[in-house]
Parts: sequence; C-alpha cells; structure tokens
Amino acid sequence: MTLSGQDVRRSPDETGYRMPMETAPKSLRLHIGLFGRANAGKSSFLNLVCSQDVAITSPLPGTTTDVVEKPMELLPIGPVVFLDTAGLSDPTALAEARLGKTARVFDRADIVVLVCEANVWGDEERAILDRAAERRLPVIAAVTKADLAAPDEAFLGELRGRCAGTVVCNATQPSERERVLAELKQHILAVCPEDFLRPPPLIGDLVRPGGLAVLLVPIDLEAPRGRLILPQVQAIRDALDHDAAVLVVKENGYASLLGRLGVRPDVVVCDSQVVRQMVAETPPDIPCTTFSILFARRNGDLPQMVRGAAAIDRLRAGDRVLIAESCSHHPLADDIGRVKIPRWLRQYTGVELAFDSVAGRDFPPDLPDYRLVVQCGGCMNNRREMLSRLGKAAAAGVPITNYGVCIAHTQGVLRRVLSPLPAALDAYESLAAGGAIPQTAQAATTPSSPLPA
Repeated sequence: MTLSGQDVRRSPDETGYRMPMETAPKSLRLHIGLFGRANAGKSSFLNLVCSQDVAITSPLPGTTTDVVEKPMELLPIGPVVFLDTAGLSDPTALAEARLGKTARVFDRADIVVLVCEANVWGDEERAILDRAAERRLPVIAAVTKADLAAPDEAFLGELRGRCAGTVVCNATQPSERERVLAELKQHILAVCPEDFLRPPPLIGDLVRPGGLAVLLVPIDLEAPRGRLILPQVQAIRDALDHDAAVLVVKENGYASLLGRLGVRPDVVVCDSQVVRQMVAETPPDIPCTTFSILFARRNGDLPQMVRGAAAIDRLRAGDRVLIAESCSHHPLADDIGRVKIPRWLRQYTGVELAFDSVAGRDFPPDLPDYRLVVQCGGCMNNRREMLSRLGKAAAAGVPITNYGVCIAHTQGVLRRVLSPLPAALDAYESLAAGGAIPQTAQAATTPSSPLPA
C-alpha cells in the first residue's frame, strides 16, 4: 500500500528560549507524527505518552478519523505537538479522505514515529518508511501490544536497520509510561532537528546585547482588540531574549520618535503595509526590514522567496496568481492578502491579473497552472512545513515569494529591507546584476507617501 499525497526560559544558554507550555505557538513546537496501519495502537501509544485519554481507542478499524493534535511539554526537549493519524489499510468508507489527511501530516512532521505490532511487517510499514525517507525525516519505531506477542530478533533487526531507535511496550499499561517516555525522549533528542534545538533567531542577531530595536506597528481593522498580532509579539520576545530593548510605535509617530532618540537603533522593523513610509523616514545608516521578511528567513528559505519575486516582472495580462494563507481567518473589507496585494500587483505590473486565494495547509491540485504564488508570512507554520510548501512550488515549476518580499518589491524598496540579511541580499544582487529585476524596481528610497489606496 502507498500513501498519496513549557517552562519559562531558565537560562540564556545556546538552546534558545522555551515558551510556557500553554502559550507556545504550534509553529515553535517540535511536530511528531504517529503513523501505522489501522489498529496498530497509535492512539493507545499517544494516550500512554501523554498520561491521559487524548485519543479515542477501540478495536474497530477506522476509529481515528481526523488528525488528533496533542501539544505538551516534553522536557528537556521543550514544547512539542503529537499528531495522531488515521491508520493505513483502513477498510471503512471514508478511508480515502482519512488517508489523504494522514499523507499530508508528512508535510508538518519533524519526526516520524512508526507504530507497529510485534512481528507484523508489510506494505503499510514499508510505505511509511519510504515516505519518511523521501522527506529525510528520522523515524522512531514504537512496537506496541508487547503483552500479546514479543518481537522476535528478525523483526527487531529490520527495525534497527531502518529506524533511528526502537521502543517496545504494552501501550495499554500505565505502569509502562515512565520507561517508555524515557526511551522515547532519548531517541527524540538523538534525531531532533538542529534548527529546533537551536532555533534561528527572529530578530536577536540583528540587535546587539543592550541595543535597541524599533518596531512600527500599525493598528488596523484586522489587529485583535487589546492585543498585538503574533509576529509582533514574537519579535518583542526574541529581542528581549537577546538582552536588547524594544520601542514600539505606530507609523504616524515614527518620524517624531526617531528625532527624539538619543541613541541609534540597531534595526527598525515594520509591518509590510507601511514599508515605503518606514524606508523614506529611516536614515540610510540604520538597518530596516519587515516582520514578514524576518519570518520568511526563520521559517523558510528567504533567498528562494527573493528569487520568486523576480517573477512579478514577468507577469502578463491574464496570468494566474495564487495568494496562499497558512491559517484561516475572516477577511475584512481591506484584507491584505485578498485585496491589498492584488491591488498593488495590478498597479505595479499595469496589467489585469487573475487572483485566487487558498487558506490552510494545502495547495490546490492545479498548482502548475499558476505563474506565481504569494505565501503569507507563515507565523503559524513550522520551518519544515514551510520548506515543504516551497518544495511543492518548486516541483510544480511555480515561483513563490511571500507577502513582505512581494510588497517591498512592488514599492521599490526590496534591496533596502534586505540589507540587514546578507544571504537574501546576495540573492537580490545576483538577480539585479542579471537583469531579472528592472532598474525601476531597485530604488533604495521612495517618497514618504503611504502605499496607494
């Protein structure tokens, strides 16, 4: 068979900070996918690890339908989320839909746990290992129902040859939990992605200890009442974790604030919607960029998204552009993805384009028919998931960029906001030198007027 488709930071050590378990966003958690044939014991294994009845268990096949997500704090690793999937070889009427969702979890997983019964090995197990190998995902084997049958040496040898670690247990026996959890954590630590154990900073490497970051935060209709949006909160936290100070100001008070400061900011970061104003009002010797560009760097491949922006200048009348949002929200009258970016792209290109929007974790099946994908900032995606999305676009031959890069490019300030980020700036300079980006799109500054309405 084949598949289709928190404790508070304790000390400023090299592992980075840990957010409280209850509040750590999913994008900052290690994603651990549980896969296996139907009735292998995935849900029982999840319940044992979490020490609570997270997932419904039953001897009937097809009990798990949608993906069950369980966030928890797995010390010393930190915040994780387990993804319990529907079993392969599901004989129920909804099998195709369930297996489609199971396959898509590979796009989100950082680690695969192959849950299997002792001495049961077949196409289902091989399919999971093959898919994990395609994605270069480490695999840990969890052999359940050991009380019913002990795994023989040939079976264990097969697992040891193809998996990074093996745990043997009776998943329905609570007394097994401490041993199983200790073994599981040991295996996870051995294969845990480096970018999780030492997550790349969001803004911390742009601000020296004791330095200052200034954040421009417009308060528009889509800003949550009484709160800041997630990218802004994470930028503040990251700066504080790197022992820097933060000043937060609305865009209409930025120029006045800058004139009153007695120190030079290490970096200025703004919402993409006010990028042209920020660039015009920021002296050339002060580095500046946008929240969306910083998230593209942390969660994905910013140079690839910079190269994708060059496709904007190749758009022709009638070309299809996909606006991809990672999370669902209720769009308002002047939604940035569905209204503003299409408007700015039409104004920049001077031609009529066809725009489609998609929300969630999947691209549409006709992805190759698009001439450009404009991905949102991806603050709700983990790095592996975002890299998977970039890989899908590349495999389909479709250039992909993101909101912040796209907006900065259409406003002629992309080089300026990439200047603090050497790898991305190198990608831009190579495009400019090769003529992929016209001179008209390479302005370092622009008038201080707001973006066109």
